[in-house]
Amino acid sequence: MPFDLSSRLAARRAAHLYRRRPLLDAPQDVRVRVDGENLLAFCSNDYLGLANHPEVIEAFAQGARRWGVGGGASHLVVGHSTPHHELEEALAQLTGRPRALLLSSGYMANLGTVTALVGQGDTVLEDRLNHASLLDAGLLSGARFSRYLHNDPASLAARLEKATGDTLIVTDGVFSMDGDLANLPELCAQARSRGAWMMVDDAHGFGCLGQQGGGIVEHFGLGLEEVPVLVGTLGKAFGTSGAFVAGSEELIETLIQFARPYIYTTSQPPAVACATLKSLQLLRDEHWRRSHLQQLIARFRQGAGELGLQLMESPTPIQPILVGSSARAMALSAALRGQGIMVTAIRPPTVPRNTARLRVTLSAAHSDSDVDQLLDALKFALAGLPEQDLADEE
Repeated sequence: MPFDLSSRLAARRAAHLYRRRPLLDAPQDVRVRVDGENLLAFCSNDYLGLANHPEVIEAFAQGARRWGVGGGASHLVVGHSTPHHELEEALAQLTGRPRALLLSSGYMANLGTVTALVGQGDTVLEDRLNHASLLDAGLLSGARFSRYLHNDPASLAARLEKATGDTLIVTDGVFSMDGDLANLPELCAQARSRGAWMMVDDAHGFGCLGQQGGGIVEHFGLGLEEVPVLVGTLGKAFGTSGAFVAGSEELIETLIQFARPYIYTTSQPPAVACATLKSLQLLRDEHWRRSHLQQLIARFRQGAGELGLQLMESPTPIQPILVGSSARAMALSAALRGQGIMVTAIRPPTVPRNTARLRVTLSAAHSDSDVDQLLDALKFALAGLPEQDLADEE
């Protein structure tokens, strides 16, 4: 047999790394029905609680009645509908940039942007903890690819010394598994000192950071000159689906001409754009969602600290609990599940070896009592687990 798939799968099971897909039998919410169980969930990226918002649902339904349920073709053929165009204009306004370009997924946005901007003879420098889509984009670009130490401007500076051709620096805005913020002011200073471009994927920052929900660039007061390429996704705080790139007129036109994942993919259903326009309005107008979310984050961090849990330096809805071994992370996740709480165990290769964790994510749809219930369940689960070195080898 040329491909021994059975052995590969068996090895993954033995290492406690086998992944299974939970079956959701309810709308996306903090209370869900998964695999036949009613659970309180702390594992969704629906940070502002908009995925099941009645006004967003109604906007989607009206959009489907008006525009149908399919994009029909790529944007460059006959798939660029009025709702797509209106959403691009609204996203440009949100980000304070001349233009924005709508794509069907964050993976597509990152892959298309990097490969359209750099190629052979150029350089891509990326944070070691960047999302897989960013790393894949760098590798596939054909440019010289190097990773600098996580959030380390000095490490970036050393690699910039060796850069050739056009240089693109790429970082997450909020790191999806740690929840920490990119040190953008210092990273941008290094980029500008060397004539490099900074690209930020702020998938987990939009909606949560900034007074108006404009993400990490608003949080740090940065503009187009510091961050020429800004990427965001719509399936997290926006509660819908898709992604966008925001930047200058020349950037967006370049992507329309050269970004293959954009050129050769059918557009998203126009009704999704209609729903996103409504969620964008709610994201900007209902400031209480961000305020409530920050209160929940503080409540959880205080309670987790009192339990002696090892958290990471995260001011965002992503609150990982470092566990160590994959086996212990799985056991703790299962113990919470037994109490009606759903928190996903994150294991290698998604995170580095011996840093398996429970990735707790909070939503504006959670209540104070929901967070207290999670903390109580964690206390009970920890008491029932055997003592174990948190740095066990995988």
